[in-house]
Amino acid sequence: MPLSDTAIRNAKPAKKAKKLFDGGGLYLEVAPSGGKWWRLKYRFDGKEKRLSLGVYPDVSLKDARDRRDEARKLLANEIDPSENRKAKKAVKVERAANSFEVVAREWFAKYEPNWSANHVKRIIRRLERDIFPWIGGKAIAVITAP
Repeated sequence: MPLSDTAIRNAKPAKKAKKLFDGGGLYLEVAPSGGKWWRLKYRFDGKEKRLSLGVYPDVSLKDARDRRDEARKLLANEIDPSENRKAKKAVKVERAANSFEVVAREWFAKYEPNWSANHVKRIIRRLERDIFPWIGGKAIAVITAP
């Protein structure tokens, strides 16, 4: 029987972690401390795996079901949802490391010792005031000329 929002709100912690199943591998894990986590249990390459889908009430029942359905679509296409999540996170970290601001600050640190104090202040002020707010967080590969 599928879960209801009332049943989730009324779920009380016990001495051991308790699982309230919704269907399709989705369940709510109620920890002894009182925390409630959405989890998805699935099999990939013959191994049982679990994927965290968020914390209740930040992630509602409807959102958890939507996330479960997205993970199921990935599984249908023979993609491990856990590995897919890790790959997306790695891409995000790599983009942040190659942002214009990071590269510009490396350039500034390289040439700063050779410049006068007045020039150093002027250059960093111009970068922080005029450039970084516009293109600072963008990845270098995304920046195009107007």
